[in-house]
Amino acid sequence: MLQKLKVGTLDMALPSTVMSSQVDLFGVFEMPYLVKDRKHMGGIERELFWAKLEPEAEKKGLKVLAVWENGVRHVTNNKRPIKTPADLAGIKLRVPAGKWRVKMFQAYGANPTPMKFSELFTALQTGVMDGQENPFTQIYSAKLQEVQKYLSLTGHVYTPAYLTVGKTKWETLPPDVRKILEDTAKETQAYVYEEAAKDDADLLTKLKQGGMQVNDVDKDAFIAASKPIYEEFGKEVPGAKEVIDRAVALGK
Repeated sequence: MLQKLKVGTLDMALPSTVMSSQVDLFGVFEMPYLVKDRKHMGGIERELFWAKLEPEAEKKGLKVLAVWENGVRHVTNNKRPIKTPADLAGIKLRVPAGKWRVKMFQAYGANPTPMKFSELFTALQTGVMDGQENPFTQIYSAKLQEVQKYLSLTGHVYTPAYLTVGKTKWETLPPDVRKILEDTAKETQAYVYEEAAKDDADLLTKLKQGGMQVNDVDKDAFIAASKPIYEEFGKEVPGAKEVIDRAVALGK
């Protein structure tokens, strides 16, 4: 999809986690428990996203028009309720493309494997994968409740989604058209957040009604197990430590 944006065969897309496979600094949103809530995300967007992250995407031929949302991610699986990182030991877990999600779940003791979302239902149904992690909206729309027994409310990552265009194609549009599209994309964000907040409550009820066993987790244990990921990301990606420190400060 991102490749098609770059070459101009696709006009617009709404990527999420996969952006970190294009631009290392987008991995900041892969850092577990970094974004506290939508208000915090708004501060990160205003202070950091447009100044530090978006220009890096443009260098790769992608232009972000607005920051929408993919949601707060939770773990589902067929083995057992996940209450601490230790409960993930040996669980074959599907994750999206993006190395930091893989590293995170390796640190928690799971066996994470990147896989296309389109292949996930069958992989869970046949036992190729034991579990996966996604926001409620993806879990419900893909009917994963039909092939997953346990839903653990880990809330390990809040994932933004980026309304994205290919830079080359974008620059062929008249300036007035570009302005209308950019303004409308940003105006839509408030609606996205409002609907997403409503969906959180509604979809959790539907997933329970679909037969999933839901449990809370020991978030402090997960946060403690996440420390090495932050250290590695801060060392490996230029400019990452500064962005993380500022993002954390904005949440206090």
